[in-house]
Amino acid sequence: MAAMWQIRNESAKDAGAVEKLITLGFGAGRFAKTAYRLREGVKPETRLCFVAEENKKLVGAVRFWPILIGGQKSLLLGPLAVQPELRGKGIGIALMQKGIEEAKKLGYATIILVGDESYYSRAGFAKLKPSQARFPSPVDPERILGLSLQPGALEKLEGAVARARIDEPVSANAAPLG
Repeated sequence: MAAMWQIRNESAKDAGAVEKLITLGFGAGRFAKTAYRLREGVKPETRLCFVAEENKKLVGAVRFWPILIGGQKSLLLGPLAVQPELRGKGIGIALMQKGIEEAKKLGYATIILVGDESYYSRAGFAKLKPSQARFPSPVDPERILGLSLQPGALEKLEGAVARARIDEPVSANAAPLG
């Protein structure tokens, strides 16, 4: 059966619906997590923000953020959110695959994330070696996953994970990490 949803680039008019969907999936506590701290004050890579839409209703979203790992450009995937009643239908995987495909075209070499290997391995992500990507605050090393977009790029990746830039300083906590 063909998918009833379509994937397209996120637009400014989607912002409210995307935030609502992310809050539904991750709750307000998400802002305390390390991955969110790395996003604070940084705009996502807009060319890599996608939504899934079904009957003009937003049913999924994914964003990718610029980061540095040991000074090398990389991307941080997330959040990836899908309407709870539609999970398991391939929307999240399709959103990730679209982002991965576009990131390759833009010349990115690696993508990392913090998540469940059993899910993200379906899009090619695998556990990084211990301390390969060192986050600025505690992160479960078993949940740090990476994907190489260019041959051998992930093997060469090593170092501290930091914001690639600050777009909108929002607080003293938004100072560059690393």
